[in-house]
Amino acid sequence: MPIPDFQTVMRPVLAAVADSAPLALSALRERIASEFQLNEQERHERLPSGRQTVINNRVGWARTYLNKAGLLSIPAKGQVQITARGLEALANGPERITVSWLKRYPEFAEFHSSRPSSTDSETLPADTSEEITPDEQLSQAHQALMQSLADELLAQVRAATPTFFEQLVVDLMIAMGYGGSRKEAGRATQQTNDDGIDGIIKEDKLGLDVIYLQAKRWSNTVHRPEIDKFIGVLTRQRARKGVFITTSDFSSGARDAAMGLDIKVVLIDGVALARMMVEHNLGCSVKQVYEVKQLDSDYFIED
Repeated sequence: MPIPDFQTVMRPVLAAVADSAPLALSALRERIASEFQLNEQERHERLPSGRQTVINNRVGWARTYLNKAGLLSIPAKGQVQITARGLEALANGPERITVSWLKRYPEFAEFHSSRPSSTDSETLPADTSEEITPDEQLSQAHQALMQSLADELLAQVRAATPTFFEQLVVDLMIAMGYGGSRKEAGRATQQTNDDGIDGIIKEDKLGLDVIYLQAKRWSNTVHRPEIDKFIGVLTRQRARKGVFITTSDFSSGARDAAMGLDIKVVLIDGVALARMMVEHNLGCSVKQVYEVKQLDSDYFIED
């Protein structure tokens, strides 16, 4: 069974505490996971941030929304308890409690409408903004921004000259930590008599080994003959490691050619290239930083 969205979780959360006794949040999470028959993989699936499991995040936000609507109370740290209003909602409310339904309670409507209405909210379609938790909205918006940036970067790289692209490949390797400084570690080879090698970079600051680079600013798919040719060049250079980077993609035959060799050959296609550029701030810069904070419950514990 797929992991339920946090609105689908709301009524089961209320039902789990219908006996009116306080329940530990950890026990509530376990009851909901069992209620929806989640397998081990689903129980451990994490948000893109990696800091929390999806199901725990959705149970947590369901608890928050129900609490803001006055259907649940939080009698102590890490606990949850149903209220008289919550019992009434179980008896007379809908089979699926939604954000829209909770807006009948003025305190919840005020809480929900207090969120910023800046243009950043336009990164998510209006009809889905209530289907996922705020953490997931933030994650999706971030992913959308990163994907848009990667697409723009790749378009710029494809429009650049082959010489610029060859130097970009060296810069990327240095940004990833190979060899140290640009002056000491990497260089683009001359356009003539380079035997098909577009760049050479030290694997480490001491230069104990080198990595040979091949850069193809192509729009067409790279096929096996190009990889075979690159492997031949590495063999003549007595090289053990090579990286082939293209702005397009690789055929399955090309990828097969790079496997099972004594020589280590890494293939990086356009999508992976753009992702690495974003990750290492190559051709882009940080526009704005948002801090997401959470309650520090330990601060409120009195000795």
